[in-house]
Amino acid sequence: MTRFLIGTGGWAYFQVPNVHPLVAYSKAFKFVEVNSTFYEIPDLKMVKSWRKMVPSAFEFSVRCNQEITHNLRFQLVPQAYEILEKMIAICKVLNAEFLHFQTPPSFQPNKTYNERIKDFFSTAKLGEIRPVLEVRSKSSLGSNFIETLRDMNIIHSVDLLKGDQLAYRSDILYTRLFGKGYHNIYQPLDNELKEVARVASQGNFKKAAITMHSNRMFKDAARLLLYEETGSFPMVTKSTGIDSLAEVLKEDAKFPSTRRELVRDQGWKVIDLSKEERVRASFLLNKLPDKTYYDTNEIVKVLEDQ
Repeated sequence: MTRFLIGTGGWAYFQVPNVHPLVAYSKAFKFVEVNSTFYEIPDLKMVKSWRKMVPSAFEFSVRCNQEITHNLRFQLVPQAYEILEKMIAICKVLNAEFLHFQTPPSFQPNKTYNERIKDFFSTAKLGEIRPVLEVRSKSSLGSNFIETLRDMNIIHSVDLLKGDQLAYRSDILYTRLFGKGYHNIYQPLDNELKEVARVASQGNFKKAAITMHSNRMFKDAARLLLYEETGSFPMVTKSTGIDSLAEVLKEDAKFPSTRRELVRDQGWKVIDLSKEERVRASFLLNKLPDKTYYDTNEIVKVLEDQ
């Protein structure tokens, strides 16, 4: 049976009054992907403090610093190995099983980079740490590159919400979920999360590391976690129907706004059409007459009068 590791990319925005965000986060989730290491390499003293803040069973995954992937591009130079040694040290302190490498969109899985990947990972002294590679290029990986991933035992990282396909079948599923929206402005519907769980559970994986990166990542990760534990999804708001729409509009909707603007800016959000059915806010917003609206109450009244 697949062991699920469900969490988010970082914990900094998991805010609870008078509680450190990581401490609060660890009470809700048992797994996190350390996102900040992609941008800056933290002092080991700070890393040790992270490990002490969470229960012993809590698991970390670490993102490799972008200097290796974006600037040096896996070149076999001293600077790359110096950075890699620091990343390995961070993984060891956190007892992190996975070190995630993300390439830029300009990285092409061609012969040149294929050879670099081979040389880099064949000389990297990762020990028990599993390398994970996310290729952001839109080009096909190609059979030679896929063969390299398999031969180097590199886990292929994909976004299952975008319908990405695994290059090959590994013993580990690693998926970073952004979704189909612009950047990370996206909230998955129940059936999308259910499909992620289906792929994870039916793929004969030992583990499925699933990290949410959408702008409502904590709520969405909690939804998936509850579904994995109980087989049911929770409501995303406190009410249903038009009242549910009103809840999400009151969060940050700007007025005056036309119907088109409301659909564009608010339509991606998930609301509760009923206790059992979730839909996007655009489902109700598209029912509005095409005109300008000045507040949420006006929208509610127009919908109720239909």
